[in-house]
Amino acid sequence: SASASRMTFMAGNSIRGAAELALKKWRDEERPAIATFRYEPPATTSMDPDTGYSHPNFAYGYVAQVVEVEVDIETGQVRLLDVVCADDVGKAINPQQVIGQMEGAIIQAAGYALLENFIMKEGRVLTPHLSTYLIPTVLDIPPSIKSVILENPDLVGPWGVRGMSEMPMLPLAPAIAAAIKDATGVWIDAFPFTPDRVWRAIKNS
Repeated sequence: SASASRMTFMAGNSIRGAAELALKKWRDEERPAIATFRYEPPATTSMDPDTGYSHPNFAYGYVAQVVEVEVDIETGQVRLLDVVCADDVGKAINPQQVIGQMEGAIIQAAGYALLENFIMKEGRVLTPHLSTYLIPTVLDIPPSIKSVILENPDLVGPWGVRGMSEMPMLPLAPAIAAAIKDATGVWIDAFPFTPDRVWRAIKNS
């Protein structure tokens, strides 16, 4: 769903509606041509238990990712080498910003997929410092990131746009899990894919 990325979607529809009303007033010789517009998205519905049908969100995003990883089977270290990310953004209002958003989200996702290991025991946080709760640095950025913008207009988005901020973050962890499986033959069903977790999974397979 792209409902969480709603600034362009909601504000865009509101601005477009207000601009169209202001333009009409201008053409009608009204000065100053001031207009207000309130955008209300289509209604959503919960799942019908009889039919299974639901309409939980008013807009959807579509994304696919392919990754290449290197796994050291002696240590369990996983290196993310290459990421290809294809996002259907409906219409890229600012392609350069879209690509920047995609690349930034991939790096954030690499953090939660490979490094950010939040551990709590009996109500106490055991990883409270940056020495124990690791986050990505410039050295952890994949050597190759290819961002692909796809444009299939959304029927209810302003000028066909979709919200896309979170989309590049979602598929990276499962893509890395699948790549680790391809490299080692082992499925790992929890992340982050830290060296000790990967090493133990390989050892116990």
